[in-house]
Amino acid sequence: MSRRLARETALQVLFQRDLAKEPMITSEEVQRWAQEFGVPEASRGFAQELVDGTLAHLAEIDQLIASLAQDWTISRMANVDRNVIRLAAYEVLFREDIPGRVSLNEAIELAKRFGGVESAKFVNGVLDRVVDSATKTKRKDDVLHAQADSLCDSLDEETNSSKTQGND
Repeated sequence: MSRRLARETALQVLFQRDLAKEPMITSEEVQRWAQEFGVPEASRGFAQELVDGTLAHLAEIDQLIASLAQDWTISRMANVDRNVIRLAAYEVLFREDIPGRVSLNEAIELAKRFGGVESAKFVNGVLDRVVDSATKTKRKDDVLHAQADSLCDSLDEETNSSKTQGND
């Protein structure tokens, strides 16, 4: 399976949708671009998942990007850069099967191939903050889950202890 070709396909669909400013049947576009890039059949599902996931979480992704892109609004970003960042942010935030740094590196390669001269640097800067933010949030969630588990265990022990004492 070629995930890079699938990402290129997903980027083309997101780019086209962003330019058209109107809804489109993304499954048809994914198939069209997949044929254009010679994406193996096994990778087309991954491309579709990336497009569908990015679009499903677009408002949340854009809100995060806007908060982390210093001195840049979403609308001011180059179309390619904006969609590379969106695609990678989706992977970082919602795809636990893909390490954040892998998504970051793949995005930089997409930016080099499809973006302008400064695209790779810009994408790297914004996505580095996205990865850091996601990592911090995950750590906080892990700590909160551990604390909640510990509290539940303590309550279970107290409940069991009370039941045992009540049976005496």
